[in-house]
Amino acid sequence: MNGFIEWLEKLNEKDTKVRAVLRRSLAFDPGAYVPAYPYVEPFIRGEDKSWRREMYYLVAGLWAVHWREGQRGQPMSLGKACAAYQTASGSTSTERRFINMLDADSDQLPHRLRQMIALLKEQAIDFGDLLKGLLYWNDDQKRTQNTWARDFYRT
Repeated sequence: MNGFIEWLEKLNEKDTKVRAVLRRSLAFDPGAYVPAYPYVEPFIRGEDKSWRREMYYLVAGLWAVHWREGQRGQPMSLGKACAAYQTASGSTSTERRFINMLDADSDQLPHRLRQMIALLKEQAIDFGDLLKGLLYWNDDQKRTQNTWARDFYRT
C-alpha cells in the first residue's frame, strides 16, 4: 500500500469525518476545497508542482468515495478492476467508458475517474497504484494508459 493511502487510513481510524470531507472535495477542482487541506497538505509538504498536488487531492477524494468497511479482495489496478466489473456485470458499455477514460485529457480526467470509481464500487482498487499512474498521466509515451489497457485486455 502506498504511504499516502496508509496516511489516509490512519487519519480515518482517528476520525471518520476525514472521508466525508474528502468525498465533498470531489465537487470542486482537485486541491481547491479548503476543508480538505488538513488531510492532504501535511503529506505533500513542499510539493509545488500543480499536477502532482492535484492528483493527490483527486486520489484522496476517490479513495474516500470508494472506501468500504472490511473491503474484501486483493486490491487491483484500475484496468483489472474494470475488466473484473465487465466480467461480473456483463455490461457492454464498460469497455467504451474505459477507453473514454484512457483518452481523457487533463481537464476531463477527474470527471471520468469519478464516474469509473463509482461504477467499480464492489471492486477492490489499489489506490496507491492509481496515484502512481496518475502522476505520470501526461507522459508522452502514455505509459499509464498502456499499462491499464494491458491489464484490462489481458484479464
